[in-house]
Amino acid sequence: MAKEIKYGMVGGSIYAFIGEVHRKALAFDTRAELVAGCFSNVESENADTAKAYGVAAERTYKDYKEMAAAEAKRTDKIDFVSICTPNFLHYEVAKEFLLAGINVVCEKPLCFAVEEAEELEKLAAEKNLIFAVTYAYTGYVMPKVMKEMIANGKIGKIATVIAEYAQDWLIDELSPEKQGQAKNLSVWRTDPKFSGISNCVGDIGTHAENMVHYLTGLKIKRLMAVTDNYGHALDLNANIIVEYENGVKGQYWCSQIAAGRMNGLVVRIYGSEGSLEWEQHFPDYVKYTPRGQATQILSKRNSYIHEAAHAAARIPSGHPEGYYVAFANTYRNILNAIAKKKAGEALTDADLDFPKVADGVSGVKFVHAVIDSAKSDGAWVSID
Repeated sequence: MAKEIKYGMVGGSIYAFIGEVHRKALAFDTRAELVAGCFSNVESENADTAKAYGVAAERTYKDYKEMAAAEAKRTDKIDFVSICTPNFLHYEVAKEFLLAGINVVCEKPLCFAVEEAEELEKLAAEKNLIFAVTYAYTGYVMPKVMKEMIANGKIGKIATVIAEYAQDWLIDELSPEKQGQAKNLSVWRTDPKFSGISNCVGDIGTHAENMVHYLTGLKIKRLMAVTDNYGHALDLNANIIVEYENGVKGQYWCSQIAAGRMNGLVVRIYGSEGSLEWEQHFPDYVKYTPRGQATQILSKRNSYIHEAAHAAARIPSGHPEGYYVAFANTYRNILNAIAKKKAGEALTDADLDFPKVADGVSGVKFVHAVIDSAKSDGAWVSID
């Protein structure tokens, strides 16, 4: 049975981590079919990936420029492209497909430079195209519960925010005798040629920034930061103080040398009437502490969960939902928006519950502000 939405992929070969995540997430709802791609600049890897996923030879392209031009001319062209390349290619690839009139889903960070990010945002608007950026942690069920609770005043006026994202996959870089021995497929992230001005903040710190904004709506006015490179070209650890536009302050920490921490995204929101806490390791639960009362553990698929979060939950309570589901939920909303737009239907706020190019622009500005502050001995840096 033919699927209603056709997509292509740039990058994300079968030998890469993130491409597989995108493909499996898209397979959850059986609405989208992978029909075209340029999966690798290595010819054999490109061919192997196309064969593995049943992509026809005529739609397996040698480079993204050829792919964008050819797909734009087809009557059955792809409805969107998923960009799963290393960071340094995001801008060029995204721009090429926007100019070809094709919707874009791009990995984060959006690109290297603020000017590039703003150009992509403007181009997407001019072309009237959907442009999503996969800050997929917002696809989990319980952050959606937190978002509504905060909007409904359950914790009162926000007083402060604490957010962190810690890993330890680069801890060997602290030991001179082990430096440069990382075998991880993502080791390119430590190379400025491929990763830009930041490693740790651009890779995971930006998730903390995005999640806080998603939950609270708070926008950063200025920040001060210190980063630790430990003799390397790019940051491996960062401590950040932020001040939001309403004067509230918060603290962010991200690290890739925190022993024992594995993708530990944690967000704590403290308000005048209570607090909320969510951990990515335990995504189906939120800690809610009303002021002066005992902490409550909220979970999905219960009567106190609002309709939108119920819709995001795919299986009954007690059955864990994880990273693939968060990604799938993000893609479900993206696919729905693309399908409605394709049918000429108006999009509602609910349809647009996914990270958009504006979130990508904010992420790039955040990364630049952090690195600029760190280079200025932790001076305050404003974000426009």
